[in-house]
Amino acid sequence: MTGELSEAVAAAQGGDEEAFRFLYRSLQPGLLRYLTALVGGDAEDVASETWLQISRDLPSFTGGEFRAWTVTIARNRAMDHLRRQRRRPALPVPVQALSELAGDADTAERAGETIGTESALALIASLPPREAEAVLLRAVIGLDAETAGRVLGRRAGAVRTAAHRGLRRLAGLLERADADQPADRAGGATPPRARTGPGRQASQAPKAEPADG
Repeated sequence: MTGELSEAVAAAQGGDEEAFRFLYRSLQPGLLRYLTALVGGDAEDVASETWLQISRDLPSFTGGEFRAWTVTIARNRAMDHLRRQRRRPALPVPVQALSELAGDADTAERAGETIGTESALALIASLPPREAEAVLLRAVIGLDAETAGRVLGRRAGAVRTAAHRGLRRLAGLLERADADQPADRAGGATPPRARTGPGRQASQAPKAEPADG
């Protein structure tokens, strides 16, 4: 946790409302992205529940990684919500762009430079659950592997492996999407027909044309 964040936590515990607003502004965007991937369109409601609990329990926070503490609360609230809404599947919805999807591997940097708001959440949601959460905690929330492991109840090495695999899958999906786009544009074009003489272009059709695809 940065020194500025630590100072804000201490001040907020002492009742400083401006410090609490600073914590909210600093952490809410990442929490909302994380919750959107978990519960879809109900992310705002779950985030509100999360901040209510954070404000209530903040005096009892005794130190450590504050971001991990907040994301643990958010994850618990999300799991409670999903248990209540088990019969209704969650769908990803547009949120703020994942502007800094970064990690240890070059694939993460490429993903962060390429994917946008809706496509990012859709791609992350398509990953296996363990990989999706690892990517979210490491690349979106910004937790290290040890801290993310404590949130998820898994070993740090397992979190690193899951995040790496997830980012590689994302890079592969992006590469396939990029490869498909030129083909789609080309497939929609109609090649010009050669004119061999006056009045002949209407009566003489090409013998064969390649099928689309």
